[in-house]
Amino acid sequence: MDRVDAMRLFARVVERRSFTLAAQDLNLPRSTATEVIKQLESRLSVRLLQRTTRHVRPTLDGEAYYRRCLGILADIEEAEGAFTGAKPSGLLRIDVHGTLARHFMLPALPRFLERYPAIQLHIGEGDRLVDVIREGVDCALRVGELRDSTMVGRRVAMLDEATFASPDYLLRFGTPTTPEDLKHHRVVGFVSSATGNLLPLEFTVAGELRHLTQTVALSVTTGETMVAAAKAGLGLIQVPRYHVAADLAAGTLTEVLAEFRPSPTPVSLVYPRSRQLSSRVRVFIDWLSQEFAQQSAQASTNY
Repeated sequence: MDRVDAMRLFARVVERRSFTLAAQDLNLPRSTATEVIKQLESRLSVRLLQRTTRHVRPTLDGEAYYRRCLGILADIEEAEGAFTGAKPSGLLRIDVHGTLARHFMLPALPRFLERYPAIQLHIGEGDRLVDVIREGVDCALRVGELRDSTMVGRRVAMLDEATFASPDYLLRFGTPTTPEDLKHHRVVGFVSSATGNLLPLEFTVAGELRHLTQTVALSVTTGETMVAAAKAGLGLIQVPRYHVAADLAAGTLTEVLAEFRPSPTPVSLVYPRSRQLSSRVRVFIDWLSQEFAQQSAQASTNY
């Protein structure tokens, strides 16, 4: 293995905190990965990694070398890409918000894979926020304001939110005309996977954003269950409008409190600040940003 590949392996071991996972990412035997790092430390005459039975982490010298490796690898990839004209290739791992990806990304994905046939895409989806660096994810699609300073975020959309209920529910409990009316209504609450807390309802009143927290008879952790509960007449919900577009068209849900809509919710693609941005990640981010922009523009003309 040459020095560049050894640097790439070392960087991945640092990020994954594991020889086994780093070797799997790069399609190497674990024994090869261990030997390469041992030779690297011998050549540099410095210990780069602290090894325990459960964790691998960089020493102070290892952290400094890791930072230098990232810069060198990024420069090499950019230089080779500029002169060879080769199309991006390799495995691209992304983590997505499932409903959002199925609506905006998957229908257009055949065009991306046709344009970049040498990219293999792995899509992860779950109810929790993944640790992008430790879990070897290249980029993630996240909803809401970003608070992680270790990540670089590129905003790709602002989702219109609104309040909805089923016609059956409104027939039984009446239609609220102001946020204050909700004290007489049932609400299906949403529990954040990031905080474990119930998210408050949000309304714009006289140009100001107001939050309303109230006791709920039913709380859920997924958007799909939330919409299903509303269609079953279990209460009012607040979700992005795209999420219920088919139900609005079919008449199984209807918007209420349209004069007091919540603020739009940001959607961002994020990737580690510390990791070099490979060409396959760069083209994917550019492509998905364009898809969100086009589809959001089309959707805004329909509402």
